[in-house]
Amino acid sequence: MPAADSPAGSSQPASQAYPTARAMVATEPGKRLEPREIPIERPRPGWARVQVIASGVCRADLEYAANPEASQDKPVTPGHEIAGIIAELGDDVRGWSLGDRVAVGWFGGSCGHCAFCRVGDVVHCSELQVPGSSYPGGWSESVTVPASALARIPDGMDFFDAAPMGCAGVTTFNAIRKANLAPGSAVAVLGIGGLGHLAIQFAAKMGFHTIAIARGAERAGLARSLGAHDFIDATAGPAGKALAALGGADLVVCTAQTSEPVSGLLAGLRPHGRITLLGVDSGSITLPAAMLVMHELSVGGVVTGNTRDIEETMGFALTTGVRPLVERMPLEAANEALARIEAGNVAFRIVLDAVGQR
Repeated sequence: MPAADSPAGSSQPASQAYPTARAMVATEPGKRLEPREIPIERPRPGWARVQVIASGVCRADLEYAANPEASQDKPVTPGHEIAGIIAELGDDVRGWSLGDRVAVGWFGGSCGHCAFCRVGDVVHCSELQVPGSSYPGGWSESVTVPASALARIPDGMDFFDAAPMGCAGVTTFNAIRKANLAPGSAVAVLGIGGLGHLAIQFAAKMGFHTIAIARGAERAGLARSLGAHDFIDATAGPAGKALAALGGADLVVCTAQTSEPVSGLLAGLRPHGRITLLGVDSGSITLPAAMLVMHELSVGGVVTGNTRDIEETMGFALTTGVRPLVERMPLEAANEALARIEAGNVAFRIVLDAVGQR
């Protein structure tokens, strides 16, 4: 791993000699990622360089890795669940110091001047930047990012726990808290995978009656170990009807990578209930208009969160004991990690270790 080349408290490098960094790079569509030594990019004004410790693997990385020609940055270094240490600061960066522990998520920077940015909705910026697409991502020993993309990792949180919080963690956290539920509400989570296992924990720790929905009765024990109060086996019959039999839910968080079950889950919502989609595919949803109107139901989605959202996600997780279930793999195993995600052979989250020996 390249060492920080600036003394503590300085934003300038101690030497003009910039070493290279190990990285996993996508060069051609459909080809395996290649391990390469890439030049370390010195941060320009407003940017920071981060020594990467841990970098998560997300399903969205499949697209970035398989279609590098669609990326603004070519060849592509994927990775948008990053945790590490600030190694260097560009000019005009305020509020950060060398050695700070930071995370960078799917939100990788915004323009600051569009209509969305001006009202604080930076994740819908018309010029939104995403690590691994807009600029080289975190599957490397070093990444250079806009300082506006940095989120502070709280003391006491491990880098390998922090990395997924910038995407999977903040997305599930926001899906629940943005529903503005009253105390005593019921939250159902469809799926117990990379997103679902976090959503169950967050819902339970927020004090909501938490119901897990998954395929197979054998997953009931796992669901309860994550904090679920009830479990519905989706293979035993219509999940919406089973949910209604438990008294219904005020919120259903859909984390499964399919839209097929969504319409059936409407039957399990209480009046004024909401279905929030996180896992999506290319399918469509057919919704009964009369049910939506008569029960004042809604269906929507959540995409991610800004850097303050990420910090609040990590802070809540640290104090309540929410943690991602992580499998560590070496940086050079990125191809294996992608293949397993594509095959559905991943229980929860894979995080690449960028600190291992060359």
